Amino acid sequence: MSMSKGKQLHIAASQLTGTIFDGTLLQNGRVWGTGKQDVTIEALLAVAEHTLHFGEPVILSHQDGTPEFKITVEKLS
Repeated sequence: MSMSKGKQLHIAASQLTGTIFDGTLLQNGRVWGTGKQDVTIEALLAVAEHTLHFGEPVILSHQDGTPEFKITVEKLS
């Protein structure tokens, strides 16, 4: 996804707090630029809806194919 002025949107979780942010990174690619936003709830809801849509767990793997995470969702209401 891209933003105006050609900047690429970046989404990541903070290693310190677990908060999920979106925004742009500075040229070194390691520091957030101004305007990052907490999108934790929106991101979690999107993942839950995505997983429910397919009706089975989502497996996230490394580039070599080794599984790293399994996401399962159970709707409560």
